[in-house]
Amino acid sequence: MTTVAGPDGGLRCPWALATEDYIAYHDTEWGRTLHGDDALYERLSLEAFQSGLSWLTILRRREGFRKAFAEFEIEAVARFDERDAERLLADEGIIRNRAKIEATLANARVLAEWEPGELDALIWSHAPEPGRPAPQTISEVPAVTPESTALAKALKKAGIRFVGPTTAYALMQACGLVNDHLAACTARTPA
Repeated sequence: MTTVAGPDGGLRCPWALATEDYIAYHDTEWGRTLHGDDALYERLSLEAFQSGLSWLTILRRREGFRKAFAEFEIEAVARFDERDAERLLADEGIIRNRAKIEATLANARVLAEWEPGELDALIWSHAPEPGRPAPQTISEVPAVTPESTALAKALKKAGIRFVGPTTAYALMQACGLVNDHLAACTARTPA
């Protein structure tokens, strides 16, 4: 499947046209360069929560997640205690999965011990070399790459939980380490 004309006539990756929520996310965030430890912690956390679910489920609850997890400020979430964990398990504005909540809290505690910029540097050190050809069709977009496998391994070795190669690749796509907008997509930025 290749690009499809959207409501404005612009060609987009076909998945983006499922809902208006996806169109906005696709056009303004997905595949755009993102830096900053807190911002990357948010994306890492949301990708973990997405595991086994539709991204739309996460996207529509994103503001609830931000409110529940102190805007994903690593230092603030690292101070969450058992009462906070119980509060999160009862919060209907997020996905109430104990393992994912516990991983998000544990990850914040690990990251709070890191130097500023260390998460950013670790993630971006796994960006593939520039010049990768633009995919022409959705079937050319991988779910896992050697770089995402290496990133998942590095994050796990550093104590980060609930991240595998597929989640790591979704993170790489979401944060602009890779540009998987199809070649004819209006949202594709030059490499």
